[in-house]
Amino acid sequence: MPSRSVSLPHPSPRSGFARRLLFVLVASALGAQAQAADLATIARDAMKNNADLASSRATFKSVEEARDVQRGDLLPQVNATANAANNRTFESQTSTARAGASPNDDNYNSASVGIEATQALFDATNWYELQRAEEQIGQQALVLEGERQQTLYDVAEAYFNILQARDILAARVAQEKAISRQLEQAREQFEVGLIAITDVNEAQASYDLARAQRIAAESDLQVSFESLERLTGKRYDAISTLSETLPIEVPQPSSRDAWVTLAMDNSPILLAANQAINVANRDVDVARAGYLPSLDAYASYDYADSDNEYLVGESSGAEIGLRGSWAIFNGGSTSAQINSNTYQLEATQYDFESQRRLTIQQVRSLYTQVVNDVETVEAQQQAIVSNRSALEATRSGYEVGTRNIVDVLDAEQRLYTALANYAEARYSYVIDLLALRRESGILETATLQALSEWLQTGEEVRLALPNEEGGRYKAMMDIGEPPTPPSE
Repeated sequence: MPSRSVSLPHPSPRSGFARRLLFVLVASALGAQAQAADLATIARDAMKNNADLASSRATFKSVEEARDVQRGDLLPQVNATANAANNRTFESQTSTARAGASPNDDNYNSASVGIEATQALFDATNWYELQRAEEQIGQQALVLEGERQQTLYDVAEAYFNILQARDILAARVAQEKAISRQLEQAREQFEVGLIAITDVNEAQASYDLARAQRIAAESDLQVSFESLERLTGKRYDAISTLSETLPIEVPQPSSRDAWVTLAMDNSPILLAANQAINVANRDVDVARAGYLPSLDAYASYDYADSDNEYLVGESSGAEIGLRGSWAIFNGGSTSAQINSNTYQLEATQYDFESQRRLTIQQVRSLYTQVVNDVETVEAQQQAIVSNRSALEATRSGYEVGTRNIVDVLDAEQRLYTALANYAEARYSYVIDLLALRRESGILETATLQALSEWLQTGEEVRLALPNEEGGRYKAMMDIGEPPTPPSE
């Protein structure tokens, strides 16, 4: 299948960047006991261990073997038969012409062997069945390629979902700590009579909300790690983070129509739907072949031996010739089968058209989404700057008495929400760009390798489970060794 690549930018040196996380995160790789896994490494693990992809590979091999099954019907066939028997006959009848003669009872052994070789000279049904098997191999190869690209996308999506969950958790942890300080300050001011109890209650409510958001973010991070393990069959103690200097740019080519053209030429899902039409056409040919005769060449040899009392000795014979058959009428089943397969062909053609329209719509939507993601990331960056300035101004106003604690809490909430939204927008851009490439049929391992070059080796995301639950977690996730194929 032809492929077109859209190059990703290469990283440039950047200044150090770190965030400190509590509870389940260790942000520095220096304290790690194992090296963090990067995206390219995890993708290679998925190519080896993903169960869905392995199932698709096995299905492809099965379809290849089915082609050989159909080919065998067109090659020479040799059959041998053998028979050995003890025969006993009992007669109670006597001939009237031989009055007084005894009945002809007998007890004898017989044996025979035979061998026949046939070669199809003309068999349209078997020929078209072989052609259908060839088309099915092409279709399944495209299905396998689609599954491969889907696996790459699923791994990348799970990977960046972890990083997104990590950044959101960082924002929620910082938010909880900041609001906790505000709550402590509000209580101290209430105790000396500077503020009313309602301000303390407002601070408590904000703190409870921040704590709930932090707990939810911790849960999201743990679930994200488990999703990655499901895809690869391996557990990762830590993964590398993505540099903030990753360029957020409009995808190239910078045209929706160009991406649609890429998809029409390369999308394995769309090409498989088109290949299904070829398979359906062969089904119609197979049904029509029911009206045609078949012709075989054959050669046979038979040998028989018997110690019958009245017929003792051996016999043998050989035969060579042509054998033809033609189904003149079979109750209308051939005509009905042709009609059935023709309607199935029509349905397959509509399925392809539906997939073509869906592919065009998805590619256009994803391209638009990626372009919007670029603008959203820029807007969210500006929102962080604006909300940080607003928080500083609100705090200053609170210190001089022109703002109350509710205003401060609201400003802090908006700032940390902006930080979380920025993280979500940034990773959504990466995931949507990969989805665009997958939908266009050009998502390759080289794409993930290029992204891996933007990962940082000096910082990582680590999932640290409580010690008392480690054994139980390991037991839950241990699904045993992967199955091995039967030996050939």
